[in-house]
Amino acid sequence: MLLRPAWRGGRGAVSASRTEDVASVPENQSPNKKPEAGPAIVLVKPQLGENIGMVARAMANFGLSDLRLVSPRDGWPNERAVAAASRADHLIEAARLYDSVEAAVADLTFVYATTARARDSFKPVREPETAAANLRARIGAGQSAGILFGRERFGLSNEEVGLADEIVTFPVDPDFASLNIAQAVLLMSYAWRMAGSADVTKPRFSAPEVPPARKEDLHRLLEHLETSLDRNGYFYPEHKREALAQKLRTMLTKAGFSEPEVRTMRGVIRSFDYVIAKGGLAPADKAEGGRAGDDAPEGTDPAPDGTGKPAL
Repeated sequence: MLLRPAWRGGRGAVSASRTEDVASVPENQSPNKKPEAGPAIVLVKPQLGENIGMVARAMANFGLSDLRLVSPRDGWPNERAVAAASRADHLIEAARLYDSVEAAVADLTFVYATTARARDSFKPVREPETAAANLRARIGAGQSAGILFGRERFGLSNEEVGLADEIVTFPVDPDFASLNIAQAVLLMSYAWRMAGSADVTKPRFSAPEVPPARKEDLHRLLEHLETSLDRNGYFYPEHKREALAQKLRTMLTKAGFSEPEVRTMRGVIRSFDYVIAKGGLAPADKAEGGRAGDDAPEGTDPAPDGTGKPAL
């Protein structure tokens, strides 16, 4: 049986005398935007109001809106659910309350049961992605569907699983398979979202497309860098010069620099050249103090006098 308690907390109210559930429009949603049709999320005897609130938040994150509660342990309405919903209290206010699982799924044509345990059942077992794709296909064809989630302590009973058409389970570590109910709803809500159209699943924002630099500009950068390093004694000893230069070319061509990035790199090289020319930095072949070892510039050999060159 569907129960309709009066809502006495939070924004707006759902009256016991109303014939339909009414949800307030979230602040960041257009009042003309209709929620996407999606599966009902059915929580069976949830224990904590905070978990119900976090379930509502997870649903709102991924566009689900049909929240159904079967005999919440701490009663309903529940102020802690509103506090935990974090602006998804429109789902809390619109939640429908039932006294049995049978009543909660009576209007649905297809139901999944979530469980982390193997059951003595011949029901098909699906992973979240397959289940979400199946839900998309069924709801897209005009059917109504839902997902059962069990109690925080021990999940769904065998009898409750028996009311579902198929089972969905998550690929968790078998040594620690227990999921918080809100986490389980979040995973299924995400799978539902990702099974949608490309417009739904594409990122909400992305970095601007920046074309790579022309090879001519990249070659000038490489030439500029090699000239600067050569002038400051990097390519030592001479017989390693080509190998070191090739390493640098490989590193810089892997980076996929854009034209602005090439200009920035050339500016960095010019700034070092300027400082060295003014005597602010010692070139590698004139370094003073200490032993050349781990701190020696690449391309130099450790030497007793710390210069990076063999002692004469």
